Amino acid sequence: MAAFHPLRIAAREQLTEDAVALTLAVPEPLGDIFRYVPGQHLTIRHHDASGAELRRTYSVSGPVPPADGPVRELTIGVRHLPGGTFSAHAVKDLAVGDTLHVLPPVGGFTLRGADGGSGGHAVAITGGSGITPVLSMAATALAGDPGARFTLLRSERTAAATMFLQAAAELKDRHPGRLQLLYTLTREERHTGPATGRLDAGRLRALLPSVVPVREVTAWYLCGPQGLIEEARAALDALGVARARVHAELFHAGTEPAAPPPPPATVAGGALLTATLNGRRDTWPPRPAETVLETTLRNRPDAPYSCKGGVCGTCRARLLHGEVRMARNYALEEEELAAGYILPCQSHPVTGTVEVDYDA
Repeated sequence: MAAFHPLRIAAREQLTEDAVALTLAVPEPLGDIFRYVPGQHLTIRHHDASGAELRRTYSVSGPVPPADGPVRELTIGVRHLPGGTFSAHAVKDLAVGDTLHVLPPVGGFTLRGADGGSGGHAVAITGGSGITPVLSMAATALAGDPGARFTLLRSERTAAATMFLQAAAELKDRHPGRLQLLYTLTREERHTGPATGRLDAGRLRALLPSVVPVREVTAWYLCGPQGLIEEARAALDALGVARARVHAELFHAGTEPAAPPPPPATVAGGALLTATLNGRRDTWPPRPAETVLETTLRNRPDAPYSCKGGVCGTCRARLLHGEVRMARNYALEEEELAAGYILPCQSHPVTGTVEVDYDA
């Protein structure tokens, strides 16, 4: 059963003026529960000044311990966003010794071929805090496979605003010749590297072939704000990169309106939602215009979720029966959709009966 666990902050590092790295100590009995795949994230529960519960997700930045070694700590990076209640609290107030309540790691934006031995060349294009999961991927891939290569292209506002700058430099020092680091700044001139400016599709289409053998790259990882991911996808499409080799995780969704829910008449009058959660199967009638997650939470408050915006994928479930309409999807990749997975926070029942499995 997925449950929140209290983890103590063992270390705190000020990364930039508005970002910190928090290292959480994992007690020995929880070592297996908090074992993670490079790229996965943690959901943190927090209560604001009014007592309202908030949930936020943060990727793990460190390399995965060996398979036979225990998970003793987890490091996350938190950047303060305008209006961000928890991020402001983390950057200004959290200190060593404080406790955070954390769900075990989840997420499908993970390192491909993480068991080593592939000798592949991976390329990541990141923006801002999108470096966090990719740093874990690069560190794990390079440590686990002596033939692996990794190229990291980072888009940042300024050098001073760059998260995990020292950690990336140290990783390059540990793997000389196998890790290539490239920085492009949008608000500051540089004397070396790519010219200042936003990484749009045109710039990426021209830049990438000059720094990596595009056709030989085994996996592409895109992580950051929506605009960067869309521009990078367009550039890779233009360069003939197969979609199956491109993996993305969105850190900040845009503000475009979501699709409206199906008309209430299609789910009213005897409609039923069946859900399997933590080994228990229950059936409930959904209310008009409710999402699958909203119906589940009314009856099972222990259902997993975080952003409720179709971005993090924490609530992922497999659709076993019936049909739903997803308003937004920034978390599931094509193979997950093909396997029947949905985002309950964005899914409205279309058929009279719908069955999902959160445990799948």
